[in-house]
Amino acid sequence: MSLAHQGFSNPGWRWLKARLWGLEHAFERAKARGKAEDDTRIRIFFVLALFATAFLTLAVGATRMALFPANRGSGYAGPVGAARADLVDRNGAMLAADLLHYGLYVDPREIWDLKETRQNLHAALPDLPIQRLDKALRSPRRTFLVGSLTPDVRARIHDLGLPGVTFEPESKRVYPLGTTAAHLIGFSDTGGEGLAGAERALNDPIRFVAASKGAVPLSIDLRVQAALEDELAKGAATYGVRGAVGIVTNVHTGEILGIASYPTFDPNQAGKSSPDALLNRAAASVYEMGSTFKTFTIAMGLDSGTTTLSSTFDARAPMHIGDRVIHDFHATDSILSVPDIFIHSSNIGTSEIALKAGRDNLVKYFKAFGLMRPAPIELTESARPIVPRDWNTDTIASASFGHAISVSPVMLAAGMGSVLNGGTYVPLTIRPMKPGARPKGERVISEETSRAMLDLMRINVVRGSGGKADAVGLRVGGKTGSAEKAMGGRYVRDKLVSSFAAVFPTDGPLEADRYFVLILYDEPNGTKETFGFRTGGWNAAPTAGRVIDRIAPFLGVKRRIDTFDAHAKTENTALLAQDEH
Repeated sequence: MSLAHQGFSNPGWRWLKARLWGLEHAFERAKARGKAEDDTRIRIFFVLALFATAFLTLAVGATRMALFPANRGSGYAGPVGAARADLVDRNGAMLAADLLHYGLYVDPREIWDLKETRQNLHAALPDLPIQRLDKALRSPRRTFLVGSLTPDVRARIHDLGLPGVTFEPESKRVYPLGTTAAHLIGFSDTGGEGLAGAERALNDPIRFVAASKGAVPLSIDLRVQAALEDELAKGAATYGVRGAVGIVTNVHTGEILGIASYPTFDPNQAGKSSPDALLNRAAASVYEMGSTFKTFTIAMGLDSGTTTLSSTFDARAPMHIGDRVIHDFHATDSILSVPDIFIHSSNIGTSEIALKAGRDNLVKYFKAFGLMRPAPIELTESARPIVPRDWNTDTIASASFGHAISVSPVMLAAGMGSVLNGGTYVPLTIRPMKPGARPKGERVISEETSRAMLDLMRINVVRGSGGKADAVGLRVGGKTGSAEKAMGGRYVRDKLVSSFAAVFPTDGPLEADRYFVLILYDEPNGTKETFGFRTGGWNAAPTAGRVIDRIAPFLGVKRRIDTFDAHAKTENTALLAQDEH
């Protein structure tokens, strides 16, 4: 195929061809005339023209790339290399950053004294395995010895003046607060890819923002996070738990203001942490939550119209469903109203509410509360729930008070938000929103039902099993939960998951700022102070109360005595001692 047919017949190419032929003829004429100096000048001019053209081409290309970067429409075109943007909390406090470190290399071919070099490097890097050092010193080529050296360590080794020892800059991801918010922040690998937590969930935006030297904010408030972690760790140590979870959310926006999983780890040394410590129990673990589920069941009954606050249910005798017998562990042997069922945490009464509403209503509302699918949160660790395959009568009764269905704590927190925020389901998020933001959400229950549930939760703290969660003047509401763990196909009575789902403040307009706090203990032990009891009212509720007392000032919640507070100091010891299962 001719050049003309390959696209070289345009005027520009014809001009360039004419100029090249003209230069060639000029060389030939200069040679024929014997004028070497003309030949030399022409050739110098030709070389300079080529360099000028090449430089102009590079300049135009660089300008074009700067003004019109590649992959402009791909969403996140990350920078070259492993660079990652800083992670900060909602107030700009540092959570993670790339810092300059150095890799150390040795080239035995340039070393004058191997023995001296070996001694000095071993003294400067005592944690470096001596076998690795010896192998590098015996290598026939330049070898990488160790990375992630701080500038101070690099300077100290450099000042030794060892021939054959060189450094190369490298970026290292560091987490200046150590274990704080470790499960939310997560960690990345040496290649700059996020492996867990926000580092993985927001990997693309973190890489993208690094190009502009910006920072990626997370929704947590470090002040809230610190108080939550401190109280959770104290409770975990006191009750000798297997694991623990703490969550604080804004019920209107779904923003996670604090989230903790115990035991924790240091993301600076994630590779040295045990799988148990790395496990994010808030998102990746599922539990039968026990009586906190009664909040959903009663909200369903009220909202569907199958139950009213004045409805009564007979709890004078255990309920028989086939071979199954459902008991109240602190039986009142009486006919109970809906508020009584909630305050006394009646399994019998809650089961009757669910059965009266029917299978279709229960499943529909549980789905709307987000209890039948993984929590739609950015964290990739978000676990799937374990839900019943057959919603028979026995299953409906069991699920109504938090058995036969297992959900993650973040699923529970999102569902509770829809009960307490005026009735709309808003997914949880680890990204901050603008002040005053109110995501629309999907309507689950009416505003009237939401208001009724806020009042029930407040009454439960004032007169029910949640009394130890009260914080003076903050109008705390909540529901305790204690569930026997299912192990080997049966429930083990001496292994409990105890929890407390709290909300504050419960008063004020539905659209007013409101916050949810969840505390969960996995297999807590009784103590002298709890009189040996291991249930949520004795351990999770007090922890939630202390968290709320500490974080309220950071969230702008002012203390005020309401009409219930005159009774708030009265503890119902009988209810606490027989806390729900």
